[in-house]
Amino acid sequence: MSIPSFEDAAAQAQELTEKIQSARDAYYERDESLISDLEYDALIARLEELERTYPELQGQDSPTLSVGGGVSSAFSPVTHAARMMSLDNVFSLEQFTAWAEKVERDCGRAVNYLCEMKIDGLAINLRYENGILVTAATRGDGVVGEDVTDNVRTIVGIPHTLAGAGHPPLVEVRGEIFFPVEAFRKLNAELALAGDKVFANPRNAASGSLRQKDPSKTAARPLRMLVHGIGAWADARIATQSGTYELLASWGLPTSSHYRVVSTAAEAADFIAHAGDNRASVEHEIDGAVVKVDDLALQQELGATSRAPRWAIAYKYPPEQVNTKLLDIRVSVGRTGRATPYAVVAPVRVAGSTVEFATLHNQDVVKAKGILIGDTIVIRKAGDVIPEVLGPVLELRDGTERAFVMPAKCPECGSPLAPASEDDIDLRCPNARSCPAQVRGRVEHIGSRGGLDVEKLGEVAAAALTHPLEPTIAPLVTEAKLFALTLEDLLPVRVYVRDRDTGEPLHDAEGNPKIVSFFQNEDGQPGKNATELLANLAEAKTKPLWRILVSLSIRHVGPVAARALADYFGSVDAIRAATKEELAVVDGVGPVIADSVLAWFEVDWHLDIIEQWAAAGVQFATPGHAGSLSSVDRGGVLAGLTVVATGSLEGYSREGAQEAIISAGGKAASSVSKRTDYVAAGPGAGSKLAKAEELGIPVLDAAGFHILVTQGPSAL
Repeated sequence: MSIPSFEDAAAQAQELTEKIQSARDAYYERDESLISDLEYDALIARLEELERTYPELQGQDSPTLSVGGGVSSAFSPVTHAARMMSLDNVFSLEQFTAWAEKVERDCGRAVNYLCEMKIDGLAINLRYENGILVTAATRGDGVVGEDVTDNVRTIVGIPHTLAGAGHPPLVEVRGEIFFPVEAFRKLNAELALAGDKVFANPRNAASGSLRQKDPSKTAARPLRMLVHGIGAWADARIATQSGTYELLASWGLPTSSHYRVVSTAAEAADFIAHAGDNRASVEHEIDGAVVKVDDLALQQELGATSRAPRWAIAYKYPPEQVNTKLLDIRVSVGRTGRATPYAVVAPVRVAGSTVEFATLHNQDVVKAKGILIGDTIVIRKAGDVIPEVLGPVLELRDGTERAFVMPAKCPECGSPLAPASEDDIDLRCPNARSCPAQVRGRVEHIGSRGGLDVEKLGEVAAAALTHPLEPTIAPLVTEAKLFALTLEDLLPVRVYVRDRDTGEPLHDAEGNPKIVSFFQNEDGQPGKNATELLANLAEAKTKPLWRILVSLSIRHVGPVAARALADYFGSVDAIRAATKEELAVVDGVGPVIADSVLAWFEVDWHLDIIEQWAAAGVQFATPGHAGSLSSVDRGGVLAGLTVVATGSLEGYSREGAQEAIISAGGKAASSVSKRTDYVAAGPGAGSKLAKAEELGIPVLDAAGFHILVTQGPSAL
């Protein structure tokens, strides 16, 4: 593969980051899986490759440096005493053997391995103080998780007080909360009988059941937990991982019996194969096997990267494959106008869940796979992800099959489909302004965690706002009206309850379409959907400028480029007035993104969005920003200084730390180099802290960082 130019690499990295973040948001925040594990891993691998080629592309918030999850505004944040890390993956015994050989070389002596099944559940952190359960939190981003203590207290088997005596003043116990397979099947059968939406898989059921605002709803679900290690524990006197499990069991914590300690990598490989062959016999879903160095002292010697320990590895099993009937191929349209075909298949159970749809990516993929509507096809599905069509079973064709024909017009608005450019293989709907699918997608994007993080503006709310049933007011023609919405606008809106995948209306037992008044209660009074949405939107008006830029859906302008533009120019007016050369000179932007920004501002209805949002009070400038001056010319206590903020700094969010540096006149850098003046490091700092110590750069804790950005270096 040829090495791309920096500008092309930056654009690719931005697109990959957006796709990865979108997949993560769906997985961790909405308990949905947008892409397969294999597709996700491929995105991460490509982004890592680009960042190795151009290290300056690896920003502080790069997906390659984080473990994935986030913290919803529905729950209070909890900072873990020790960072919760993820695991690196291998996908073949050859890759596993190579990992084990490196471990043994690095250790320089014989290694015992603890092998266990990888539970497909929700990572959880239990904090005990003097034997008393104080908090329970999700993993979140590894540093800060969601407080789900009240919900966890309802789960059978998790002790509120540890058994025995002599417990440490503070210990964090790590494990997985899961939905037992049989209980999951029973729950889905009950939901289906009631006409409610079923869960796609046990992992989503576990996450959705645990992350309830009402603990009584969690208590009604048969969740279980198994612990698999310890996070924070000062002066722990345990020699091995297996000894840790024995101790945890003696404390009354639920531990798994599905583990084994072996003395060679070959024996570990045998465990991996045996576990894969017998995965269906376990009470919980598994998505692989985990192999850990058993000796805790060796674990300390091996250390960790910024996101994963070097002393453990997850072996991912090959995707399961099944045959089913291809009933139809339909086309959906996303917020960018891309028309994407997808397969409708006869329901079939694969990898622990029932599958009815499969991805096909684009019309060329359909041709390449050689599939016909009516074929028996092979699909594969790794764990809980959207399945992929592998190809047809040619021997089973009977002559009734027919070829798929990509529609010439948008299925939602009827506009002619065409490629956006000569090198674009995808067909797109050009009716960006008013195509219902694109408007719906953009409005949902505005509410996403990567956009303005509007809690009540999710997929269902976006559909209600942009496609109401028989409204007494006109629906949103574009997102321009969003911030001017009132209760009077919202209350009359009634909508069909639609299938999440196909968009088709759902029906009750009598065959009548399900219709709901989305924004009002049965008594006609405003419901929470209405009042909380308006409150969320009011708060969103003063979100940081970079979030506003992301929410405008400018092509190629995701969080990284948006933050760079906002930091440099300080206002939408300044960005709009800039030339291509002035835009391209900004770090992380370049000519491709510059062209995209200029093209966006040339569209009349885009400017209408700006005008209507501004009239509704949306803040399009960073208060106190001095324009596109250099940090030296701009002044401030950090004028001319470069500062890197890494890890969890008490009192500052990730974005807040960067904004504090910029507001003080400094440059908020994403990587540590000889030109870095200070590094502010909190828990989870990882490789940036090590680099700073190697280069002899002053390192500050949260308190020192606060002094630096408020009073300057002389006050340290």
